[in-house]
Amino acid sequence: MARLGPERKKVDRQLRPAARLLPGGYALHRGVTVPRALMKLAARAGRLKDVPSVAVNSNVTVRLHRSSDVAAPGPAMLWIHGGGTAMGAAAQEDGFCRKLMNFTDVSIAAVDHRLAPEHPYPIPLEDCYAALLWLTRQPWVDPTRVAIGGASAGGGFAAALALLARDRAEVTPALQMLVYPMLDDRTGAAPDQRARVMWSGRDNQIAWGWYLNGADPDTAVPARRDDLAGLPPAWIGVGSLDLFYEESVAYGRRLRDAGVPTHVEIAEGAFHAFDMIMPNASVSQRFFASQTRALRSALTTEPSRDPLG
Repeated sequence: MARLGPERKKVDRQLRPAARLLPGGYALHRGVTVPRALMKLAARAGRLKDVPSVAVNSNVTVRLHRSSDVAAPGPAMLWIHGGGTAMGAAAQEDGFCRKLMNFTDVSIAAVDHRLAPEHPYPIPLEDCYAALLWLTRQPWVDPTRVAIGGASAGGGFAAALALLARDRAEVTPALQMLVYPMLDDRTGAAPDQRARVMWSGRDNQIAWGWYLNGADPDTAVPARRDDLAGLPPAWIGVGSLDLFYEESVAYGRRLRDAGVPTHVEIAEGAFHAFDMIMPNASVSQRFFASQTRALRSALTTEPSRDPLG
């Protein structure tokens, strides 16, 4: 249970019951075995039986959320699951992906990539890139209307994927949707960390250490990249009580300074992963509505319109 102390008064009223019950982190200092088992249970509970899983290559699969009655090539999104780069699976977010597809008419391919610490940078990112290329080459996809997105570590991967796609110039995503993204390996390093819900500064430092495994952070960490020009338009969403709040706002500011159209959606009184845990809370519904507006504007409306509304 997260011990928020005075911070509990800042939590959105509808989210407070959950905040009292949720943990203050994953205790990654004790290892990844138990957290992985818990997230595996979440994936099993959240898995929708009618979602096909398709192989991209021998290491990567995607779960496809798409309407069966769509004939012409249309918009699509590559979605990357959360889990601190070391846990989780695409199936845990089946419900979210299905809902997002239903509200936007955008097909969604949710990728299962390899995990740290067994597979550190750049392996998970390259897995996501392989899935992105695969998606753009499907006959039912319009390659000019493909978005990338993800939540938490998945949001960090989406940001890194946008940079990689720009640098390799093989594919040009139309939008990067970064949902409380894990962008900066320096977050959580200070000794005076306050209590959090779901993801702690200590967890963050351990997870980044596993993922980087000695790699150059100036290359591997999105928040450390100097040149953000030429990236796809961005939607960044984060709760005001999330560990990733400051780095998300800072990244949004840097994107705007680099000339990238960027919308930053702040969910007041919300903690990490609030919308996945309590999707029916008003703050979660507003957060989701902002996501759907951004995705529909970027992928399903006339190119001349502002993709972020």
